[in-house]
Amino acid sequence: MDHDANHGPAFLAGQMLVAMPGIGDPRFERAVLYLCAHDAEQAMGLAVNRPVEGLTLYELLNNLGVEPDAEALGDPVMLGGPVERERGFVLHTDDFVSPDSTVPVADGLALTVTRDVLDALGNRALRPRRAILALGYSGWGPGQLEQELRDNVWLICEADETLLFGDDYDNKWTMALAKIGVTADHLSAQAGRA
Repeated sequence: MDHDANHGPAFLAGQMLVAMPGIGDPRFERAVLYLCAHDAEQAMGLAVNRPVEGLTLYELLNNLGVEPDAEALGDPVMLGGPVERERGFVLHTDDFVSPDSTVPVADGLALTVTRDVLDALGNRALRPRRAILALGYSGWGPGQLEQELRDNVWLICEADETLLFGDDYDNKWTMALAKIGVTADHLSAQAGRA
């Protein structure tokens, strides 16, 4: 990762963003996002703690014509973000690779957005060790995420498998805060708004 001696990491792909209280956008209230990409031109992340109400991986795969036989098909589908909500993004361990479409995002993790990963999710023999399927993503244009970080909209947290793939969705926000040594009651909803 590139570092600037005065400002810390220049790009945060592979890190998690944790929404500050009072973020001012209900789509991101108590959100925990994994940054799949971040460079000078853009940033792209997936919320990992926003299950789509009433939709399981099994139902989604069935609706798409995949006949699932794998375990964990009762897993919820995540609402990854407000952009392209009809499109699926699968964040997974790198033990599954689609040669033409899997993009490595960090050590041990990859992102695939093509049909073959859906087939793999439904097949015990092909399924990655850990995976989440998210509908939509969160995106930022040039400098937008950097400005939000300066405005204290987000805190940064190291990613781990429990935060990424664990099923305690209601507590991931609190768990992410705890990982960086912060409790919600010590955060001001007005941070960065002076």
